Amino acid sequence: MRIIGGSAAGAILKAPKGFDVRPTPDLVRQAVFNSLAPRLAGASVLELFGGTGALSLECLSRGAVYAVCVEKSSRHAQFIRQNLEVAKLSPTLLDLRIQDAFPALAQMAAARQQFDLIFADPPYGEKNVGRRSTSFAQQLLDHADLPRLMAPNGLFILGHTKRDTLSVSEPWEETKVLRHGDSVMRFFRVV
Repeated sequence: MRIIGGSAAGAILKAPKGFDVRPTPDLVRQAVFNSLAPRLAGASVLELFGGTGALSLECLSRGAVYAVCVEKSSRHAQFIRQNLEVAKLSPTLLDLRIQDAFPALAQMAAARQQFDLIFADPPYGEKNVGRRSTSFAQQLLDHADLPRLMAPNGLFILGHTKRDTLSVSEPWEETKVLRHGDSVMRFFRVV
């Protein structure tokens, strides 16, 4: 796994061994960032379920001015710190929060923080034919604080597995869908 574009292009990122982290594949990230290219310069970014920090670091490499990366595991957070060093990006650009994503959303909303781009590629949920999804992806779409974190004209980019059928309702409007293998990346805006 590597940084695809920008000032840190080619930097090889480290990931924990095992199945605790499922990094967003390079091809999927490339498709996402090709779509976002004009929005990245000067953007403020939030990454939930940070894992390796690849999405935040890719944004910073491509001109985002600030990123908050939320990762629950302190072990995984160490990899994010190492990856920031490997990418040779200033540590002042990244605020790493070691906590569960859902309380973090509430705290940031209470602090009236807003972001131009919000990314989440959480652990995949199970197949949910005939019932409403209970996955982290669905919980994010249902979370009342997440829309409050969106800057005007901001985008929420959500990854999930194609077998996890999500229910989308107001205030979200889907603007784009990218599919690659089992991965689906969906772009939403607040209406």
